Amino acid sequence: MSNNYISVTEISGDQVSQEQIDRLYHRYFWAAQYCKDKDVVEAACGTGQGLGFLKKISNTLEAGDYSEEILSIARKHYGKEITLTRFDAQNMPFQTGSKDIIILFEALYYLPDPEKFLTECARVLRPGGKVLIATANKDLYDFNPSPHSYKYYGVSELNDLFTEKGFSCDFFGYLAVTNVSLRQKILRPIKKLAVTLNLMPKTMAGKKLFKRIMFGKLVPMPAEIREAHCNYTPPVPLNDNTPDKHHKVIYCCATLQ
Repeated sequence: MSNNYISVTEISGDQVSQEQIDRLYHRYFWAAQYCKDKDVVEAACGTGQGLGFLKKISNTLEAGDYSEEILSIARKHYGKEITLTRFDAQNMPFQTGSKDIIILFEALYYLPDPEKFLTECARVLRPGGKVLIATANKDLYDFNPSPHSYKYYGVSELNDLFTEKGFSCDFFGYLAVTNVSLRQKILRPIKKLAVTLNLMPKTMAGKKLFKRIMFGKLVPMPAEIREAHCNYTPPVPLNDNTPDKHHKVIYCCATLQ
């Protein structure tokens, strides 16, 4: 696995779109309904913007990331408040049958072997435990894959992946493309052309310029989300065998049978 994820990770203070922050808040508020009073793990936690919120609602919380450089930012922010360990999501350092919830947000596509991750989840989770996935929707016509990614999964592919490992899945869509700004609607064909011609920026400076064009004013990425700052609306339930072409984000709640 590549360890250069710092180049594709927005850390606290970075200039990002308001939409990115809205997506950050929304996925953790969606996860909250499953995590309350549970033993929770967040794999690929990045710089840990959601960890403080999860700790308040969970029975226990442990987290980690593959990148030591990224994890050090989370450690600096949380100190000894949260147990943070460097680990590979495909080989987690937790006892068999010891957890209720495993979270993997916006990271499944960075794993060389997602099936190995699911095998680990089935080992670590108690019966009835859940894996919570948030992922960019590859089935949008202007979808742009992240650098260092291996493979993206849409709704039907995720359903097949989890079902083969003994999970049942519920899917949800968030952020309908019909609800984005007029600026984004006008620029979507240009974005699609740039993706097709492989002209999308690869550096953080280039991405920042692209975000300004697509989204307008940028705002600082917070080090930690705050409960009072989110007006949460539940995501839309999706059919488990039909590609979704209407939402930017796909959520999957996979329950171990």
